[in-house]
Amino acid sequence: MSVPKEAERVKLICSIFSSRGEVLDMAIGRMEDMFGPLDWKSEGLFFDRTRYYENEMGWPLLRRFVTFRDLIDPEAIVEVKLRTNELEKVLSGAGRRSANIDPGYLCMERLVLVTGKNYSHRIYLSKGIYADLTLVFRKGCFRALPWTYRDYSDEHIIAQFDEIRGKYKAQLRGKG
Repeated sequence: MSVPKEAERVKLICSIFSSRGEVLDMAIGRMEDMFGPLDWKSEGLFFDRTRYYENEMGWPLLRRFVTFRDLIDPEAIVEVKLRTNELEKVLSGAGRRSANIDPGYLCMERLVLVTGKNYSHRIYLSKGIYADLTLVFRKGCFRALPWTYRDYSDEHIIAQFDEIRGKYKAQLRGKG
């Protein structure tokens, strides 16, 4: 019989993209107000894996990944997603989003994104939010799964997540 125990706290991570750099900066600032200070921010990355968002947000799209200093309980990710959805609305204009914010969490074993969209590999959490197992840590690094978004499968992005995992591991040991 398994014996239930509380999960370790996890590293909050968000992907933000927009066609306007000032909107990215504003979104990041507002998220710091909500979730605490950042401890890492990627360089600006051209988001070119899909043009799905072009009509709504314009083109080209710039993306940043950010992580937050304070670890969270994994179940808090539902409220994080609901709050980032509200932030997207606040940043919207003329009925169109100016930013897309995709939160998730990283832990020693996996990277999980959260979404309001159901699909065969997504697990319902609560309040209309689903968990999307995006990457798994195996044989020394994160690895993509058959359904992983192409941009999250990119070697450069995976290498960044591997580095974030190392910092998270140090945090768990009280050294970060």
